[in-house]
Amino acid sequence: MSEKKKFYITTAIAYTSGKPHIGNAYDIVLADMIARYKRMMGFDVFLMTGSDEHGQKIEEYANAAGVSPKEYVDKVSSEIRGVWDSLNTSYDKFIRTTDDYHEKVIQKIFKKLYDQGDIYKGHYEGKYCVPCESFFTASQLVDGKCPDCGREVVDAKEEAYFLKLSKYQDKLLEYYEQNPDFIKPESRKNEMINNFLKPGLSDLCVSRTSFKWGIPVPFDEKHVVYVWLDALSNYITGIGYDPEGSGEQFEKLWPADLHVIGKDIVRFHTIYWPIILMALGLPLPKQVLGHPWLLVGEDKMSKSRGNVIYADDMAKRFGTDAVRYYLLSEMPFTQDGTITYESFITKYNADLANTLGNLVNRSVAMAGKYFGGNVKAGGTASEFDSELIACADETVQKYYSLMDIYHNAEACDTVMNLAKRCNKYIDETAPWVLAKDESKKAELETVLYNLLECIRLLANLLAPIMPESAEAIKSQLCCDNAVLSFGEIKEYSVGAATPLFARIDAEKVLAEIAAEQKAEKEKEQAENTVTAAQIGIEDFAKVELKAAKILKCEPVPKAKKLLKLTLDDGSGKERTVASGIAKYYKPEELIGHTVVLVSNLKPATLCGVESNGMILAADCADDDVKVLFIDNVPAGSKIR
Repeated sequence: MSEKKKFYITTAIAYTSGKPHIGNAYDIVLADMIARYKRMMGFDVFLMTGSDEHGQKIEEYANAAGVSPKEYVDKVSSEIRGVWDSLNTSYDKFIRTTDDYHEKVIQKIFKKLYDQGDIYKGHYEGKYCVPCESFFTASQLVDGKCPDCGREVVDAKEEAYFLKLSKYQDKLLEYYEQNPDFIKPESRKNEMINNFLKPGLSDLCVSRTSFKWGIPVPFDEKHVVYVWLDALSNYITGIGYDPEGSGEQFEKLWPADLHVIGKDIVRFHTIYWPIILMALGLPLPKQVLGHPWLLVGEDKMSKSRGNVIYADDMAKRFGTDAVRYYLLSEMPFTQDGTITYESFITKYNADLANTLGNLVNRSVAMAGKYFGGNVKAGGTASEFDSELIACADETVQKYYSLMDIYHNAEACDTVMNLAKRCNKYIDETAPWVLAKDESKKAELETVLYNLLECIRLLANLLAPIMPESAEAIKSQLCCDNAVLSFGEIKEYSVGAATPLFARIDAEKVLAEIAAEQKAEKEKEQAENTVTAAQIGIEDFAKVELKAAKILKCEPVPKAKKLLKLTLDDGSGKERTVASGIAKYYKPEELIGHTVVLVSNLKPATLCGVESNGMILAADCADDDVKVLFIDNVPAGSKIR
């Protein structure tokens, strides 16, 4: 017996800034579908996922929460794993970049690259985006902001180590040419070549000194290894790579057959990562799949927009397989997908309740009613049979071709079209009419056999997409035969018909969701709202408003909502103000702006910070808050 062919597949490891939303979860659901399909096709599959746990953002979030960075990432990593498990994902390993073995090997990788001259020490000066943890030159900014996320950037200057990207640029282009399927979709490859490789690569900053939450550089411990060298290398450290001698698992699995990632990190996986591997003398991954984003309506999911949907909440409400099916059927290969509660319920009712669930339920029920559950092949054929069988055969072949190239939405459509064709076949043959005529019994048995055999095929085709539902269908058929060819089973003895998907009352459920969202919003507003009484002009005249420039800004330990602002109010002395805007702004987004200060407010101590005043901000729609910036007004100016 020949040994199974290996298939090593990974997801991007999830960043531990907070609980992942349903768009973040698409990575693991897509990778799991591919892994299950490959197992079905006889591959020896290893699926790895995990969490990315170092960096400046994590350090800041932990400080704001009043906990250590390790305590913070322990909690969030557990949440990530919980969400992945709620979606019934069959990963073989969950790696954390705080795992001891990973940290030790990263230090060895760094030293190896330094010793051979691929990493060198220098100074970085330029623009830095804290949310993306990325450096940019001024020419790379878009309207003065980060080209990846659109947020504000800050000036950064510090000693750093750099990886020589430019040394490997030509070799990487050659790899692209020799491996045309390395990056999918094709548009992602064109973007990498035109936007980054052709203009010329700048060397990559791979260490930082401005924060401490990272893996120390082994020979220069004031530096920590910067995020991309640390995070990307998980794909090899997690399977036993070691520059001093790798394990058997690494030798078996590497190179990876597929990296599944979001389109926003294609550059890191198709430029930085291949060059790191080249410098280490390792083979490159066979393929990188940069999938699109899942939007809410037409917007990206964002806590500040108040439009975040969580996958585990959806799974609890609607069922795990329903969430998996929606994600995999609604995400095109090259264009962004979209989700709303309305679109989810519409899809659920149309495809799962009405088409698939109805087909299985009435077919199994009729087999039980008319034949006691025992249905054999070989009866009299009707004029509609050949068309149904041809559709089943074509569906299987089309399914193979689409799943092999990861066109999952089209594959879902293809499978559901067979279910629709089966429902049409029921209408064409009218089994309830045939059952009234004893002379039509053989024809009736053929109709039901054809339906049961198509349903068996549907269960197997859906197994990578909706594994629990596929098993439930097989259980009703009392058959676990996985061969994907029509006519494989010659006799069925089916069980009781059990509904798979109950139809959702859209109006009722949407009203429940709206009520829950309203209650949550009112609860949060109640925590932050102070009722203001009417005042006269003489009272208002007592309020002194000044322009003040933000010189420094930092989180307040053990206070999730507060930021500590150091202001220049024109008095010649710095003023400290504590403001409850940490949910809406990162410290670096405020530094340098001029704001409106209530300067004669009595001092108050908030979570250990003496606050001397208040800055003005506006409560906006969608639970957002905007600080009032007056950057063209000199600090100290009175506002009338």
